[in-house]
Amino acid sequence: MTAKIRRFLDEQKPETPCLIVDLDVVAENYRALRRYLPLAEVFYAVKANPAPEIVAMLVGLGSSFDAASLNEIDLCLDAGADPLRLSFGSTIKKQKDIEAAFAKGVRLFAFDSQAELDKLVAAAPGSRVFCRILVDNAGADWPLSRKFGCELEMARDLLVQARDRGLDPYGVSFHVGSQQTDLSQWDVAVGRTAMLFTALSEAGIELKMVNLGGGFPARYKAEVAEIDAYADAIMRAMTHHFGNRLPAMVVEPGRSLVGDAGIIQTEVVLIAKKSYREGEARWVYLDVGKFSGLAETTDELIKYRLRTPHDHKGAVGPVVLAGPTCDSIDILYEKAGYELPLDLKVGDKIEILATGAYTLTYSSVGFNGFPPLRAVYI
Repeated sequence: MTAKIRRFLDEQKPETPCLIVDLDVVAENYRALRRYLPLAEVFYAVKANPAPEIVAMLVGLGSSFDAASLNEIDLCLDAGADPLRLSFGSTIKKQKDIEAAFAKGVRLFAFDSQAELDKLVAAAPGSRVFCRILVDNAGADWPLSRKFGCELEMARDLLVQARDRGLDPYGVSFHVGSQQTDLSQWDVAVGRTAMLFTALSEAGIELKMVNLGGGFPARYKAEVAEIDAYADAIMRAMTHHFGNRLPAMVVEPGRSLVGDAGIIQTEVVLIAKKSYREGEARWVYLDVGKFSGLAETTDELIKYRLRTPHDHKGAVGPVVLAGPTCDSIDILYEKAGYELPLDLKVGDKIEILATGAYTLTYSSVGFNGFPPLRAVYI
């Protein structure tokens, strides 16, 4: 909670639920990553929060951008981004969208399969391409599935094909999982990447780039290392496996740039007990839930910090936190051990901290008649 956000809430008293993002925090997070990891080019993962205000500010700071769709590419271009600083990073693209991105000047594309390579050959001739490989996501609070990436042997064959079919086999990418808390995972992933570089060198292809993906954290309920520790882990991994012949490095932060910059203010709609049993958790229903931005509470994987008007003033007790909709899966936390003040009452405002990433774009349009999450950028 920054002073700027606190002042906005006190003075404007916005209708809840509302996401408020402090753009100064985003700028400082970007500068910190550049300061601690100066050899890597930063491609902001637009999907984390595609607000035009954020994209325009990052264009001004010199950022590059990882886009997951043609709409995100258009958003970046409209904000003044150079198309040569855009990566069409999704490995699942329609051929017509590849053609459109290529026509707009984009020349860097991801792929991880034969069919996607075929599309790129047809729709983006001569472009630089990088192949995403599968890596372990152990230690990530929000692990990614086998939906993305391929095995090393397949990646080798696909990159050889890319060369033989007129594309520029530029590099390799991986993602160690979102909100990664095990810094050693980059060493494992970079080690696999170096093996692929060697295999391609033996095939006459000198890859030029390692895309280290995202995984940098926001500050949720559990403690995480500072960004300088992540940067040190990455550089140790790169020098360990590549020595003095470091390839170009790309990182794709999303959550770490915008997560801590935002808070959602929500209102307590109902506090209920389900029985007369002593010590049973109260059910606290908020006017924001899974369908209005908090989808990452699924399986209680992302555990947000909460702030109430009664903190540090009296006794607390266990709660189940739930959203307002008539859907039984709209329960945020039941097993994670959340406790809130016993003085909490209906109508109180609660701030959900570090909600600047992966909230607004998860908000549904009209489920149960509730409007989508409103956002303000200050």
